[in-house]
Amino acid sequence: MFGIEFVPSDPVLKLAYYTKLAEDNGFDNVWITDHYNNRDVYTTLAVLAQNTNRIKLGTGVTNPYTRNAAITAQSIGAVNEISGGRAVLGIGPGDKATFDAMGIEWEKPMTTVSETVSVLREFLSGKKVSHQGERVNINGAKLAFKPGNIPIYIGAQGPKMLELSGKIADGVLINASHPKDFEFAIKQINAGVKAAGRNPKDVDVGAYACFSIDKKEDRARNEAKVVVAFIVAGSPDAVLERHNIDVAAKKSIGDAIAKGDFGALMGGMVTDDMIDAFSICGTPDTCNSRIKELKKIGVTQIIVGSPIGPDKEKSIKLIGKEIIGGK
Repeated sequence: MFGIEFVPSDPVLKLAYYTKLAEDNGFDNVWITDHYNNRDVYTTLAVLAQNTNRIKLGTGVTNPYTRNAAITAQSIGAVNEISGGRAVLGIGPGDKATFDAMGIEWEKPMTTVSETVSVLREFLSGKKVSHQGERVNINGAKLAFKPGNIPIYIGAQGPKMLELSGKIADGVLINASHPKDFEFAIKQINAGVKAAGRNPKDVDVGAYACFSIDKKEDRARNEAKVVVAFIVAGSPDAVLERHNIDVAAKKSIGDAIAKGDFGALMGGMVTDDMIDAFSICGTPDTCNSRIKELKKIGVTQIIVGSPIGPDKEKSIKLIGKEIIGGK
């Protein structure tokens, strides 16, 4: 399967155009990010539903802190109804810095995600929900409609969240692009699958990748540099060490981002090794080579994330013709 990510920092009707283009070029899923500073994810998905026919529509990803689980179930249930059963719910722990800015305490992310997923499944099935948990409390709430069986994906990075995904999720969305990261991730997911007595084929493993494609290699790589810089700045030391990238570079790149010095990032701070480690990037042949490696390891959905390419429209068509159409 192939998915694509869009950020609703762009006007919703522009995203609707890109999403229809993605659908016409063979993409299976569209994932819309959920951050307070962009347009609302659920109204965006509703508009996309009305402008498409086949593509599945997902939050990529929402979180359990900014909305009560009943409201999340209500919202994704409405999208599922509007779209004729095409909704998918991606949920993850979010990031502490965002919640700090909103004045929300980021407590016990593992427990919060686990309890929320359990409660969401009950709401979506039409049950009256009573749950007294460590982090989630629902006192006999029930939706007035039955949203149905909406797949739930967990956005996961760390070993424990990956294992939890294997235990309880229909899919897992992993912000990574390199086989080394997926060798680690799939091992953790399978540990959770085994512990829950599930079939590994029941869990869709998504590579939520920084992706940049163009007929010219250098154009594609240049376009990826800023996104890769943010990934390096936010990566744990262990991940950088896994790719033999100097941990000290994280601070210098983070400082450049904080100053808004993108010229420095483009001018050499983001190295070829960083681009290779943290993106699927280059010509169709180069991208296809990496995709085949990931599929061989066990990735079942390639998600084309920001920046997509120097020209989004051309890049979507190029992926459709040379990668999805040529698979």
